[in-house]
Amino acid sequence: MSHRTASATRARLGRLQYWLAVVFVVGWSGVVCGGLGDQFLAWDYPCPLCMVQRMFMLLAALGGAYIVRKGMTGTIAPSDYATGWGLAVIACVAGGFTAWRQTMLHILPGDPGYGGPVLGLHLYVWAWILFVAAIATVGVVLCFSEETAAQEIPDRPHRATGMLAIGFLALVIAVNLVSVFGEEGFHWFLPDDPQRYQLFYDLHILG
Repeated sequence: MSHRTASATRARLGRLQYWLAVVFVVGWSGVVCGGLGDQFLAWDYPCPLCMVQRMFMLLAALGGAYIVRKGMTGTIAPSDYATGWGLAVIACVAGGFTAWRQTMLHILPGDPGYGGPVLGLHLYVWAWILFVAAIATVGVVLCFSEETAAQEIPDRPHRATGMLAIGFLALVIAVNLVSVFGEEGFHWFLPDDPQRYQLFYDLHILG
């Protein structure tokens, strides 16, 4: 392998954490989109614990977005990687605990669980699996930080990709916010077992 080829390989490997951050942003946003699809297409009203898990998913995505946004400037300092991944890991730990808590509420034999299963598992079980997998992935990558955390990020195609990823995240956050407001209405608390979009009843559009 020539010196030029080896340098190019090291450069591509060095940007691995940037691309992982992009995957974090798009991936967690996509997972929340899946929950929104189940909510609106299957009329499966999310409970408070479901909403909390979504919020931690979006917080994990924001951790990745922090790194992506720094990369769009062309430079990512080691402290930027640490801040972004720290935020993401905290969100995944908290989200994993929330998903585990909901799983334990329905662990007894004969309990049908909350909502319908997807591919044999309830959404909160999938959430727990994804949170744990995300923590493990970040941990593995951080073990090789010296090789995977480049400080200089080229403008193309990284900037355009980062803008699309962050824009997608912003859209999902906005839709989820509307979803929460629609379900909770003008009330401080969401019922444990929501049965309707309370906002329409508060505004006397329905009921």
